[in-house]
Amino acid sequence: MRGEASLQADRTSRDSLAPRLKEKGTDAWRIGEELFVVTNLLDHNDQVERSLTDPSRPSTDKVALINNILAGQADALTADILSDLVSRNWSRVKDIANAVEDFAVDAMMYYADATDSTLTVSVELAQIHSAMLKMSVLRSKLSDDFVPAKARLDLLHSVLDGSQLNKVTMRLAEHAVANPRNRRFLETLQWLIAKFTRHMGESMVTVTTATPLDEAQIKRLVSIYSAKLGRPVHIDSTVDPSVIGGMRVQVGSDVTDNTVAAQLSQLKRKVATQM
Repeated sequence: MRGEASLQADRTSRDSLAPRLKEKGTDAWRIGEELFVVTNLLDHNDQVERSLTDPSRPSTDKVALINNILAGQADALTADILSDLVSRNWSRVKDIANAVEDFAVDAMMYYADATDSTLTVSVELAQIHSAMLKMSVLRSKLSDDFVPAKARLDLLHSVLDGSQLNKVTMRLAEHAVANPRNRRFLETLQWLIAKFTRHMGESMVTVTTATPLDEAQIKRLVSIYSAKLGRPVHIDSTVDPSVIGGMRVQVGSDVTDNTVAAQLSQLKRKVATQM
């Protein structure tokens, strides 16, 4: 959890620069890419991170350092965002990297807005999350810091190859794998889904069933969960024949599994404990 100084720094910077980032349209892609690179740099270079957050160091020195790192190769807005962040006070050294990552994801969201794909990305992230729930070994490998980043990325690409995901979805998944940032892969996906749904003013509700939901069922679920959550919802309907019957519902990190497969698994465990 970020301290008060970091929360204030992050909030003030985003309020100031988010409108400019949104105005970049499709050029926001480049800014997001550059900010992801800087996030990775900060996460893997403690000396640079400390230098950029040292409260005893003049802001002009920190701005000069970040400009030296960028070497004039970054978009002007990328430089402005980073100069603004290093000029502020942070409760903890690592909080500045969190803020840079937040801006990077925001840039990708604004790119998705500009290409009318925000909902698509949100749905695809939820679909990846739902699929990964059943692949514990794969999740573990994708989150293993002891495995080189390139090997983790190669594994991700081998799994998602041919899925025709939106480029934003793929880039966010790649970031989650290449730089886990002390998070598990599913945890990062949940965070990203939450950011996108908040950005759209909706909540994503992922519903997994053995057969496709019809329009009436989807409308009923929208009504139920909109009333339950107190805000609009989008139903991401996922078909998985292995659940046999019933329904698994995921809202954020909360999962309610009333599928036949889950009930059979629970019964099997109960019988095993009584033997």
